[in-house]
Amino acid sequence: MTMLPGTRRLLTTWLTLMALTLLSMVSARLDQGSWQALPLWSAGLVVAATGFKAHRLLMVYLNLRAATPAWRGTFVGLVVLTLALIAGGYLAARLAG
Repeated sequence: MTMLPGTRRLLTTWLTLMALTLLSMVSARLDQGSWQALPLWSAGLVVAATGFKAHRLLMVYLNLRAATPAWRGTFVGLVVLTLALIAGGYLAARLAG
């Protein structure tokens, strides 16, 4: 028995990633008539979609679901930290401007 993800899982994940990419693009372009910052809900949607996409990449394409909990926790923690820094920077820019 192999620990590698099957073709069906890879294709399903790829389709999900593409759909979330399109969702992020549409969300970012909803208010394209002005040069204002993204609304808070739109930025939150983009960050949440990005977090889910990063999690799927780690678990399926890097096959961390077959790794030890320490490796999974480390990588997921780094993704959460990165997203928190991005969201914090966005919020700081919104509050300062």
